[in-house]
Amino acid sequence: MPDVYKIYKTEVAPKLKEMRGYDNVMKIPRLSKIIVSTGISTDAERDAFNEAKKNITAITGQNGVITKSRKNISNFKLRKGQAVGVRVTLRNHRMYDFYDRFVHFVLAQVRDFRGVPSKGFDGSGNYNMGLTDISVFSEIDLDKLKRPMGLNICFVTTAETDDEALDLLTLLEMPFSK
Repeated sequence: MPDVYKIYKTEVAPKLKEMRGYDNVMKIPRLSKIIVSTGISTDAERDAFNEAKKNITAITGQNGVITKSRKNISNFKLRKGQAVGVRVTLRNHRMYDFYDRFVHFVLAQVRDFRGVPSKGFDGSGNYNMGLTDISVFSEIDLDKLKRPMGLNICFVTTAETDDEALDLLTLLEMPFSK
């Protein structure tokens, strides 16, 4: 069992139940999944997708999936079925392991870090944030990194409102900026 999951079960869930007055334990918000993704320019070389897949696999510990476009968009010179990015969906133990490493180790490596912005909520209780550089992850070998790459990380929760999700992530030690 990951430490974050134990903390959620023993400390966070009872505190949320007390704070919000939930009468049913199934109403208590929890992390559902974490989606880690990156977009790659359509004019990039073919090996850019394999390199991105290898990097995301190293970061998350789970094999990445190359995503393809669903329709033609002429302004972006994009054709249906053309590769556009890489993503991974983490659940259960891998999700909690990634969350623990991300909050406690990776965010500490970000230059001039003053907390993650609290404006990344989508209105449905999910939180999105971006990293401009993946070199803050210790799993990435900087000598083998050919091109800069950013990440989008989406924390999907079972919370119904943004305030509930903010309380959940704050109690799970996400360092929000003041």
